[in-house]
Amino acid sequence: MLNQPVPDFQLPATSGNTFRLSNYLGKTVVIYFYPKDSTPGCTTQGVQFRDTYAQFQQHNTEIFGVSRDSLKSHENFKAKFTFPFELLADTEELACSLFNVIKMKNMYGKQVRGIERSTFVIDKNGTLIKEWRGVKVDGHAAEVLNFTQTLSV
Repeated sequence: MLNQPVPDFQLPATSGNTFRLSNYLGKTVVIYFYPKDSTPGCTTQGVQFRDTYAQFQQHNTEIFGVSRDSLKSHENFKAKFTFPFELLADTEELACSLFNVIKMKNMYGKQVRGIERSTFVIDKNGTLIKEWRGVKVDGHAAEVLNFTQTLSV
């Protein structure tokens, strides 16, 4: 899918919004998939994107977090950590399937289906130009920021 146009999709978003990818043509879009609201790694990841959000905005870049949690769970998570970006509820795994982020993972010795922490950058024309899979949280938001800063030259 890299260097290919991303099919338009829509998902329910926090703040009573509906996310539609085509609404963001002309901007760089960062979509990061994370396993679960309010868990330690996912909180750290969200906070790092929150803390660099203004810098992303300076480079015409929007950020969206996606998990399979409900909109209500997302609203609580967003409010608790004052995320300035929207979280998208992918309860039907629409975007998860599109980006192929559902993997079998070991959880306490059991095999479970879950989201592999992944981040995707879509350029202003709607083309997928960068992906990170199996993301390690620490320093990841800064790495994504560094990449997006090279685009707006």
